[in-house]
Amino acid sequence: MAKHEVIHLTKRGAEVLSRSLFNKGTAFTLEERDALGLHGLLPPKVSSLEDQIKRTYLNYSEKRTPLEKYQALMALMGRNELLFYQFTLRYAQEILPIIYTPTVGEAALHYSRIYFHQRGLYISYPLKDRLHEILENYSLEQVEVIVVTDGERILGLGDQGIGGMTIPIGKLALYTLFGGIHPARTLPIILDVGTNNQELLKDELYLGWNHPRIIGKEYDDFIEGFVEAVKRRYPKVLVQWEDFGRGNARRILEKFRGTLLSFNDDIQGTAAVTLGAIYAALQVKKETLGQQKIVIFGAGSAGTGIADMLLLALQEEGLEKEEALHRIFLIDQDGLIHFSSKQVSASQRLYSQGQAALENWDLKAEDISLFDTVKNAHPTILIGTSAVPGAFNKGVVQEMAKHVKRPVLFPLSNPTSRVECTPEEALLWTDGRAIIATGSPFPDVEYKHRKYKIGQCNNVYIFPGVGLGALAVRAKQITEGMFLDAAKTLASFSPALKDPTGSLFPDIEEVRWVSRQIALSVAKRACQEGVTDCAVEDIESAIENEIWEPHYPRFAIRIPHA
Repeated sequence: MAKHEVIHLTKRGAEVLSRSLFNKGTAFTLEERDALGLHGLLPPKVSSLEDQIKRTYLNYSEKRTPLEKYQALMALMGRNELLFYQFTLRYAQEILPIIYTPTVGEAALHYSRIYFHQRGLYISYPLKDRLHEILENYSLEQVEVIVVTDGERILGLGDQGIGGMTIPIGKLALYTLFGGIHPARTLPIILDVGTNNQELLKDELYLGWNHPRIIGKEYDDFIEGFVEAVKRRYPKVLVQWEDFGRGNARRILEKFRGTLLSFNDDIQGTAAVTLGAIYAALQVKKETLGQQKIVIFGAGSAGTGIADMLLLALQEEGLEKEEALHRIFLIDQDGLIHFSSKQVSASQRLYSQGQAALENWDLKAEDISLFDTVKNAHPTILIGTSAVPGAFNKGVVQEMAKHVKRPVLFPLSNPTSRVECTPEEALLWTDGRAIIATGSPFPDVEYKHRKYKIGQCNNVYIFPGVGLGALAVRAKQITEGMFLDAAKTLASFSPALKDPTGSLFPDIEEVRWVSRQIALSVAKRACQEGVTDCAVEDIESAIENEIWEPHYPRFAIRIPHA
């Protein structure tokens, strides 16, 4: 959208100021105040954007805690969304940990007490027969991206019920900041199907449906009804599934990915950003993926999604499927998944190690621990998606470092309180040899007079670009190949390729541009795989036409015809 566009409104006065997507606050010009009937409703002085940003930053800086800063930013978003995005983009590096991980997790924990009205939908199970009506209640007609959760598995915090709404709000803010999707074309949704969190059920201030989570056919029918209502209201929308529980996340993805343009960010986005970091680390090591052995500690949606992406990447590199599977070791709460493991899910079963693969292992118990696996498998890459703090202890890390010159250590669980080990510990226990990425943000680490920049393996590096590319070419489906190419593109921009102490990921200030390059690669892959009608020569212009740059348009009044 052009920065100098004129938007004609049919509303005047206080109604303009009450709409966050139209409200410019004190930046309305005198001409706009004349046309829109705003005189007297604002202080007389017209502020420049720079004045507004300066004023906002001063107020923001006075907030003492991350949660207070989060509340201030959400209040700004609810009041003047256009200023929110201009301000946030200006201070992206500082503000990203506030509007997303780790502070968004704290906000989810306290949601019913800090509730703030936002654009979005709360779809509660007791209203299951009115889903179409609820979607129609949302006034914006051109929604392109929906992020939806049922709040069952919020980050590493578990079931937060209606507090899960912080995740769609945060993710869609990142779609706008880094993918360029206009905020008026985004819709956050919480599916309130109850909660099994006893603290929430006992909380008299809890704002959600005070009922245990529905399960089984009732749950499945509700999800199906939701999808039907979305397809009727917004037939070309992209739906991003977020933070669904282990028992539902993959089932929902597989059921609807062929009929609804959709993906699961916990499964596919996490996998792609992790693979991008691995590709960058391997370029640092000057090794191929086929030379690696990978242990994944945590076999839920994120862990199995990473395993699936690695399997695809290994096969693309030329390994046979069976050979590739022997290089991936998946560990659940009961230990390594192998031939005699009990209660193995369908998504985990593929990675079950056979008896022959373990016959020479030095084992003292049937349940094979993380340490046992590291000691016997000699992994070159260790990934944590377990939400078990301290799981990568000194014994595990040092055992790994005995067998590999440059161990790749990715403790990815978040928030920070759930991390498997800290970057400082990883460097200390490997004598500075580890190549590290984390799930939560960490400061630089000084070790032996060298400063190491720690990259956050944040899905923001992937999903805005994937969504932008898919929308730009009107893809019919989002494929695994599109995520694979997104990972390769991301790796090519790693600062670590030029600086051995650099981050595996680009600076946040570069993400908007990197997202465009990812969108380009995703769109090209969509053409190659035949899931779009867009011609290759039209891709770049299609992407540029999709991108909105945060700015203030000029508003004028539209006079209704008599």
